[in-house]
Amino acid sequence: MGFLDRFRGGSKAQKERAKVNPAAKWADRIDRRAQNYDRQEAIQALADLESAEAVETLLRRFTFQIDPSITDQEEKDAAFRGILRAGEPAILPVRAFAAKAESLAWPMKVMEQLLNETEFVEELLRWLSQWDTEYAKFIDAKVQILATLAEHKHPAICEHVERFLEDVNEPARFHAVCALLAQDVPESANALAGVLPEEESMRVRSRIAEGLATRAWPVAAEKREGARRGLPPGYTVDASGRIVKP
Repeated sequence: MGFLDRFRGGSKAQKERAKVNPAAKWADRIDRRAQNYDRQEAIQALADLESAEAVETLLRRFTFQIDPSITDQEEKDAAFRGILRAGEPAILPVRAFAAKAESLAWPMKVMEQLLNETEFVEELLRWLSQWDTEYAKFIDAKVQILATLAEHKHPAICEHVERFLEDVNEPARFHAVCALLAQDVPESANALAGVLPEEESMRVRSRIAEGLATRAWPVAAEKREGARRGLPPGYTVDASGRIVKP
């Protein structure tokens, strides 16, 4: 917006966009370069709209940081509350934002409030389905999903998470192990024991060994020798196929 446009109420094109989408009026103010009071005014105005378009604009506030950190947190908290005010219409914009975001901390926080427990887990699994197990430069979002799934139980988690036991990224493998153990499904023992012979990370191997030993889940006969070779020091497989620490 030009200097004179600020006094004329904006350009003709901007006015037309604002008629169709009232949230468009505030889009330029949800920006790192905007003045604090302009951003805060925009956040409040967008929250009052309670629309999907307003949510789409508010989500931009989660893509950058400002100083001081206390102001940054206050603005993000206000944007979060504003998004929640929109209710169900916020779901699709948040889903679209999450598909491209490098961090999912705020989108997950929003969805956890908008959805019930089952719906929230199914939403996370939908996001996880967009990821593969190959190398990626930025994996924070994938790791965040897997770590959050470890805090929940759902019948579909094992099926969707098991493939990440062979992810090329160690943090993804570690949190996949944690998510599977958290489901308390004894059948997962074979998948977990099956990756022990090739697993290079001591952290992952130790988490598998500790988890299986604590739960006393038996490992299938054909998996036992490989599991025995891959176990960290201090663990073994007993005659019944259970991981033990003598």
